[in-house]
Amino acid sequence: MKFLNTTIRIQEITARILVLILFILTGVTLYGQSERSELRSGNRAYKQGHFQKSEIDYRRALQENQYSLRAKYNLSNALYKLNKGEEAVNTILPAVDSIDNPGLKSGTFHNIGNYYLSQKKYSESVEAYKNSLRINPADMETKANLAYAQKMLKDQQDKQNQQDKQKDQDKKDDNKDQQDKNQQNNDDKQQDKEQKEQPQITPQAAQQMLQAIQNKEKETQEKVKREKAKVMQGKTKEKNW
Repeated sequence: MKFLNTTIRIQEITARILVLILFILTGVTLYGQSERSELRSGNRAYKQGHFQKSEIDYRRALQENQYSLRAKYNLSNALYKLNKGEEAVNTILPAVDSIDNPGLKSGTFHNIGNYYLSQKKYSESVEAYKNSLRINPADMETKANLAYAQKMLKDQQDKQNQQDKQKDQDKKDDNKDQQDKNQQNNDDKQQDKEQKEQPQITPQAAQQMLQAIQNKEKETQEKVKREKAKVMQGKTKEKNW
């Protein structure tokens, strides 16, 4: 009797396990169907140019399956169409190493190059295109995009170098102006010092000097008068009979 009871319990446990497995499988099936439904809806909206609607659908698909590479790939494209290049990169870049399909992986790097290009991040764009060509060297569109990104990168670097040179020249000019200003300040200080070192004349001394000059002038005038008087006396004598 105990053996029979044990057999019944085993059957009950087995039945419960089977029900649980069936429930899980059913949930997974519905889970996958919901994800695919959102992806299909997003793809339809994307083809029709309704990129905001497609973004919403792809995000819903990711809510159903956060590891879905298709949802991330499609979402990044929708974000790019909405001029959200940085967010597009952040969406797909962490997942690119998980892509096994060479064609899809090459295309993903190509798209990442486009995302960076839209942000004028030319160095990152060049590297992304190169990664794409390492997988698919024959892709002419990627080659063309790479050539364009390389040109834009060179122009950017040349412009930056020119700006750096101008900054250096402006810095040299500022230093020269500062040196001239310092020299002028030093000259002014030296002049002030020399003026301070000159003997100071008191009002009394200035009055005495002025009096001496006046006296000297008066003495000179009197001397001139005396000489003139002598001359006049000589002339008078010559006319006296």
